[in-house]
Amino acid sequence: MIDLGDLLIAPFQLPFMAGALTLMLILAVVAGVLGVFVTLRGLEFLSDGLVHAVFPGVVIGFAIAGQDGLFIGGLVAAVVAAVVLTLVSQRRVPSDSAVAVVLTSMFSIGVIIVSLESDYVGQLSQLLFGHILTVTAAEIVATAIVAVIALAIVAVTAKEQLLRAFDPQAAEAMGYNRLGYDLALNVAIALIVVAASQALGVLLVLALLIVPAGIARLLTQRLWLLAPISVLAIALAGWLGLSISFAASVYGGVSLPGGATVVLTLLMLFLLALAFWGIRSLANQRGSAGARGSRAQRVGVGRAVR
Repeated sequence: MIDLGDLLIAPFQLPFMAGALTLMLILAVVAGVLGVFVTLRGLEFLSDGLVHAVFPGVVIGFAIAGQDGLFIGGLVAAVVAAVVLTLVSQRRVPSDSAVAVVLTSMFSIGVIIVSLESDYVGQLSQLLFGHILTVTAAEIVATAIVAVIALAIVAVTAKEQLLRAFDPQAAEAMGYNRLGYDLALNVAIALIVVAASQALGVLLVLALLIVPAGIARLLTQRLWLLAPISVLAIALAGWLGLSISFAASVYGGVSLPGGATVVLTLLMLFLLALAFWGIRSLANQRGSAGARGSRAQRVGVGRAVR
């Protein structure tokens, strides 16, 4: 029988597991905070576009400098895509249309580059799904630096971003620079996309930005609690997901990808939060119905007395 300590604590005494968990905790802080702004601003589709825009940059970076070029290539592609998307969405082109154009064109470029070079095909799985269990100390440091920059951008513009989310007309009337603040948030999203793609790969990054904020909104209606709950959700999913991946490999002989297991664990937490929200909503409805019934009964008794 597997001891709970062997499952949840012992694996992280190994250097590669400790490195993976460290990276997930870094991503938890920045993605948890930034994901709240993405959800409040309704930028989920734009985030998806940035995720796909990273792919050709990662491929080109790998072509030029091998494994060391993945981070820089993805960073350049993501920032360029963020600037282009922001500028195009300010024009008459609808923002969703701009995202769709960038998403399909950039991802197609990446696929074409991969198909032209047979040596890249073997690396495609790693580019798409990450390599969280083999991250190096240098990658962790680079991710931490990018995370700090993204958090700094969000912290400096947080008040204006919240106003843009809840009352964009008031923000414009107060003279806030719409282009500047949109560009700042989009660049921050691009940075976290690149930082997370090292661990989870291009296709799984979106879950880290969207799902935790969804969990938070199911569990609370208080604005100040959204970011802490979102951060805790990612941290818990990282810890449990990595533990499950390790246990399946060591005790079950089944090789589970670490990044994908973390994302699936995060989705399970979302389902639990959804169940909690449903139970709470049902209880509130019954409580409201009971209160209305009691009030009607009191009114009826009062009329009978009169």
